[in-house]
Amino acid sequence: MVSPVPPSQNSDLGWLLSNLVERVPHTRSTVLLSADGLTKAVYGMDTESAEQLAAIASGLFSLARGTGARFGGSDGVRQVVVELDDTMLFVSSAGFGSVLAVLAGREADAGVLGYEMSQLIKSVRPFLGTPARSAPAARPATTRPSEHGGL
Repeated sequence: MVSPVPPSQNSDLGWLLSNLVERVPHTRSTVLLSADGLTKAVYGMDTESAEQLAAIASGLFSLARGTGARFGGSDGVRQVVVELDDTMLFVSSAGFGSVLAVLAGREADAGVLGYEMSQLIKSVRPFLGTPARSAPAARPATTRPSEHGGL
């Protein structure tokens, strides 16, 4: 199942995600998200689950960046891997302002999946970036007449 890319996106990225899931055995689903946790494209899960995974992946990515900045000399993050009893979660930088999160079964080959993720990201990095959001336009100040009826 592929969720549609939000209207603000110009390209359909669902085929990239489905190709990754279909190419690597035991891979379940994947979400492309902005670094601040907004879902951009989804394959293999419903919208509510994708939004929750995007929030989790964004938080993990942010924690890894903070850890790198404090203890590693830079805030660059290549990949975060979470190993659960039956599931593995991979979170990787996917271009400026974008993150790729992939869920796989425990049986998945972590090396192959990590490699395939990096190859996908390298080959289409320019299309995966999330442009910086612009600040909302400032509203003009309104003037109020004084409480005593004067201007």
